[in-house]
Amino acid sequence: MNRSELVTAVAERSGLTQTDADAVLSAFGDVLVEAVAKGEPVKLPGLMTVERVERAARTGRNPRTGEALEIAASFGAKLTAGSKLKAAAAGD
Repeated sequence: MNRSELVTAVAERSGLTQTDADAVLSAFGDVLVEAVAKGEPVKLPGLMTVERVERAARTGRNPRTGEALEIAASFGAKLTAGSKLKAAAAGD
C-alpha cells in the first residue's frame, strides 16, 4: 500500500476528506520523526513501538580489500510490532 492508497483508506474509514486525511498522516509523520529524534519512544498499544537505538562503535572490514576500518557509533530507529500487528501478519 502506498501513501495515496493509505490516505484514501483512512479517509473512507474516518469520514474525513482525502485532504484532511493526508494532513493527519503528514502530522503523524512529523510528530513521529520529532519524538524519535529526541529519543522518546512512540507507542501505539497493540500496533507498534518506534524508538531510537544507539549503535556502538565497531570494527568493520572493507569487502573489496579486506582492510579493517572503524565504524563510528550512530543512532538508528527500531520498530517493534505489537500483538495486533503480529496476529495480522500470522493470518489470525
